[in-house]
Amino acid sequence: MLYPARLWENLKDGKVQCRLCNHFCIIESGQHGVCGVRQNIDGSLMTKTYDLVAAINVDPVEKKPLYHFLPGTKTFSLGTQGCNFGCEFCQNATLSQHPKSGREITGQKVTPEILVELAIAHECKSISYTYSEPTIFFELMQDTARLAHDNGLKNIMVSNGFQSPECLKELAPLIDAANIDLKSFNDTFYEDICKGRLNPVLETLKHIKKFGWWLEVTTLLIPGKNDDMPELRQLAKFIATELGEEVPWHISRFHPDYMMQDCPVTPMKSLNLARQAGTDAGLKYVYVGNVPENDGSSTFCPSCNTEIIRRFGFSLDNLGVENGMCKYCGCQANGVFEDSHD
Repeated sequence: MLYPARLWENLKDGKVQCRLCNHFCIIESGQHGVCGVRQNIDGSLMTKTYDLVAAINVDPVEKKPLYHFLPGTKTFSLGTQGCNFGCEFCQNATLSQHPKSGREITGQKVTPEILVELAIAHECKSISYTYSEPTIFFELMQDTARLAHDNGLKNIMVSNGFQSPECLKELAPLIDAANIDLKSFNDTFYEDICKGRLNPVLETLKHIKKFGWWLEVTTLLIPGKNDDMPELRQLAKFIATELGEEVPWHISRFHPDYMMQDCPVTPMKSLNLARQAGTDAGLKYVYVGNVPENDGSSTFCPSCNTEIIRRFGFSLDNLGVENGMCKYCGCQANGVFEDSHD
């Protein structure tokens, strides 16, 4: 069902401009924006994803990945088809790129009320807007997030960070935590491989910190594409100086997918070098992801260097955090912990 879109302007000759993300698409009547899910119908912008959810799951919050936001709790995760990027390495391409082919958008019929009821029924502490790109189902996210807060649930956004300033302003009071992909520190990589731009993502990250959301950052390390060490040092320095040394950085291992089937798996050496770059920049929490049986997913106290949270995949063993503090030295562990926020 077509649903009236938000954040757009009328232009001349029946055209409209979408103000949702930094593409700022100018769309002629009958045409779609870059995302493939917002369409100009006779001079009005409509969305095709308000009531169609293509993926719903109950996940551990660590899967987002969020390691310092209500660790050990469940989050009700949802996403629609469509995305405003076109990443050649996309691990959810069947979901994110489907509408751009002109095929019908499909999914399970939902309402914000149904989604919140399901989250509560599954004893989740939060709702996560994830899987594809939540910006493109903004209207559903906004309405669901409001209702979630009314019912005592937190809201999490997992995103590429390409929102417009107007979109971020609308989301500011609704989102509690975010994991943002900082895919590279190179604008050419963003333009050629992701069909986006770097600077708007950097600005989004800085806005999020000002909003007071809990923030974590993820970089998928792709051999020969974004694993240049000087560039990674710049990226880590940006996180440390512009966002804060307490912001966790997740460095994820690449596996061949979508249009990069011939690209090799990220070597462990590259992941370890990137992790060292983060530590050298002063980051307190640097994690290695997509690597089974690796201690790169455990949390160590930044003060006494004792392991305080051990993770096994997406499960965890809380060794030394109590009321958000290290039990061994009393140092405050950065994050949002359930026992101090209930």
